Amino acid sequence: MLGQEHRGMASSSCAPAIGFAAHLLTKLTSRASERNLRLMRLPSSSSCIKFKVEKETLCLSIGRKRGSADSFACRSTISSTEVATNGGHDVLVALSTIIDPDFGADIVTCGFVKDLQADKSSGEVAFRLELTTPACPVKDMFEQQAKEKVAALPWVTNVKVTMSAQPAKALAAEGLPRSLQNVSNIIAVSSCKGGVGKSTVAVNLAYSLAGMGAKVGIFDADVYGPSLPTMVSPELRVLQMVEDTKQIIPTEYLGVKLVSFGFAGQGTAIMRGPMVSGVINQLLTTTDWGELDYLIIDMPPGTGDIQLTLCQVVPLTAAVIVTTPQKLAFIDVAKGVRMFSKLKVPCLAVVENMCYFDADGKRYYPFGRGSGKQVVQQFGISNLFEFPIRPELSAAGDSGTPEVVHDPQGDVARSFSELGVCVVQQCAKIRQQVSTAVTYDDAMRAIKVKVPGTEEPFYLHPATVRRNDRSAKSIDEWTGEQKLRYGDVREDIEPEAIQPLGNYAVMISWPDGFNQVTIYMKKKLAQVLNIVTQVAPYDQLEALERLVDTPPKKESGEGALSSAANETAASAILKHAKALKEAGAAM
Repeated sequence: MLGQEHRGMASSSCAPAIGFAAHLLTKLTSRASERNLRLMRLPSSSSCIKFKVEKETLCLSIGRKRGSADSFACRSTISSTEVATNGGHDVLVALSTIIDPDFGADIVTCGFVKDLQADKSSGEVAFRLELTTPACPVKDMFEQQAKEKVAALPWVTNVKVTMSAQPAKALAAEGLPRSLQNVSNIIAVSSCKGGVGKSTVAVNLAYSLAGMGAKVGIFDADVYGPSLPTMVSPELRVLQMVEDTKQIIPTEYLGVKLVSFGFAGQGTAIMRGPMVSGVINQLLTTTDWGELDYLIIDMPPGTGDIQLTLCQVVPLTAAVIVTTPQKLAFIDVAKGVRMFSKLKVPCLAVVENMCYFDADGKRYYPFGRGSGKQVVQQFGISNLFEFPIRPELSAAGDSGTPEVVHDPQGDVARSFSELGVCVVQQCAKIRQQVSTAVTYDDAMRAIKVKVPGTEEPFYLHPATVRRNDRSAKSIDEWTGEQKLRYGDVREDIEPEAIQPLGNYAVMISWPDGFNQVTIYMKKKLAQVLNIVTQVAPYDQLEALERLVDTPPKKESGEGALSSAANETAASAILKHAKALKEAGAAM
């Protein structure tokens, strides 16, 4: 069975372990061929060779066995799903016809199908769909379609589908304050002008997302005029601190976590800008937020120290811009959009608040028209929401109960629900784009770059990227002299890891040129591998000399390998294993 686990032990030399890897790959390739399964090579690394058998990903890891200093283990694991036998393959084929509208790929390719159990003899099928967020607006559609598609198989008599969501986690947790490492998306609600209803939008958006099933928090970043204590009514109206850890415990109202200077019990804030920035930093980064799918930040007006501090302390996923129809509001909002643009924070929607009201069968625009559309057209923001003047919305804000909670079936709640759906969909797209913006293509031995917002990817030689490091480790900050010499970087250097760093850069971990090993051990990885970390902004990568401008075309047929490779999947895998073996022998 392809799904079983294979282990082999070797001495402290890496070469025997790699030899066992080649033997194992030969065996698996043969087994796949016997069952007429398509074998496809995936981008891999020097410590993990990945490929696909039909819809399942298999990873061959070469690494140090945990708890042993003198032995190595080669292990291949594939999900417990039986791909070609007992009906599992039929189920995956049926599910692969369900397309995620946000990602444009089927739910099997997206990796949503988990814990698949199929039994042809009894006709029983059970599996779990793990979505990217519990607030997924199409989760009910996925569940219904999955049941229908699988139930249509001639041998299936009963289908059990369980819905779940990925655990909340920051896209790049490394380097973040511990309190924010389990926050998936951080959304700034900004206007750069007071009095446009920004806090009202932030609070009602947060409770709309919570109503969709997400774990949500609100951070009121306005120290001088906090609005949150007026707009919500938690029982505990003072923030608490844990003495041992010095962490702030947020207060809660209807399941949403809340932090505001207004809950700090400090009275009126009379302080200078640098002190305010310090307070904001402390409140945001020392709060025990726990697991959150969305943290909504109610930004204060302006584009000064506080706003810059927020944008630099935390990796904002995106921003929602709030404005009103007046030209004066547009002028200030435009400044905020430009600030987010410079800080590489995408603006996913514009909310034009207090646009109109309906009376006597007519629609009136008391403040004029066009400010929101002007923002959309000038800055290329694709989503515009026009909210009417609603007395009940203002009254709810003063009463301490958000309108979407007070009347969840009303017109206001429906409008904020549409905004919530937009936020969920756009955040999922942004995370997917950022996570795949810079990757290492092991088959081409090149770094693939597809900057968010661009159409075509391009490729860079790893050594070129490494030699163009602009950090203090490579360039003298005082003289500008290049400390990293051309010959210091091997031509065959490969990145150990590539991680997103906000929406503007990636963090690339490199092994020391002449001490490269193929041992993988998570604990103290940087010390074991003598890894050098390089921060590479997208702008810098785009300016480098490109290895390949156009990616090689794929052959016709699903999962076919690149024709430029001119080799079968099995030989490609074995070729890589051989290269690793030779590298190990040379050490």
